[in-house]
Amino acid sequence: MLAVSDEVDDRLLAGDRSRRSRDLDRVDLIVACGDLPFDYLAALMDASDAPLVFVPGNHDPDLGGYRRSRQGLLLRAGMPVPSPWPDGATNADGRVVDAAGLRLAGLGGCLRYSDGPNQYSQRHQTWRARRLAVAARWRRRRDGRRVDVVLTHAPPRGLGDGDDGPHRGFDGLHGLVAALDPLVLLHGHVHPYGRDHPDGILGRTVVCNVVGHRLLRLEAGVGMIEERGRHGP
Repeated sequence: MLAVSDEVDDRLLAGDRSRRSRDLDRVDLIVACGDLPFDYLAALMDASDAPLVFVPGNHDPDLGGYRRSRQGLLLRAGMPVPSPWPDGATNADGRVVDAAGLRLAGLGGCLRYSDGPNQYSQRHQTWRARRLAVAARWRRRRDGRRVDVVLTHAPPRGLGDGDDGPHRGFDGLHGLVAALDPLVLLHGHVHPYGRDHPDGILGRTVVCNVVGHRLLRLEAGVGMIEERGRHGP
C-alpha cells in the first residue's frame, strides 16, 4: 500500500516509467488522506496501475452530494456530472469500501476553523463517526469481514495532533477505533516538517501519520508487517 497525504513528492514520478520508483511497481493499492491535487493522484494511479481510495482534506473541494445512478452515472442534484476526482478512484468519506483484499472505512475533514469545506465541529464529526461505525458493523454482520484500515484526514485527539485549533484531532475517532478495532488508522493534516513523528497506538490499532508518503505492507487479519519510506523515499 502506498499511503499519501498533504505534500506532493515529485520523486515518486520522476523520469520515464522505466526510471520511476520501483516501489510503485510493488503497490497493490493507493490510499490518500487528503489535501493533494487530483492530477497528482491520477498520475500515481497511472504509474502504479493500482486503485485509489481517498478521503478529502480541508484544502480539497466540497465533494458532498455526489451519488451513482443505477446506470453507473455520477449525479449531483439529480444531474449527470463529470467526476471531480480521478477516474476509477473511490471517495471513502463516510463510507465502507473494499479494495485490494482490504476493507477500509473513511472519514475526511478537519476541525472547523473557517467557512471552508470539509470542516466539522467535534460534535458533528462524532456523529459522522458513529454513523460510519454502524455501517461497518452492518457490513460485518452480512459477510463476516472486519474493517482493516480507517482513513482520516485529521488524527484522533491526543495522538499526533497539534495544539492549535485547525490541527487539533477529533475526539470521535477514539470511539470509531474502539468500535471497529482496525489494524491501522492512517491520517495526514499534521506536517512533521522533518521532525521524527513516531506512530501512536490506540487500543490495538497503529495510528500512522502519512504526510508525504509511506509504503506499508498489510495483511488482512494479521496487521502491518512491513513499513518503509516514512515521509520520503
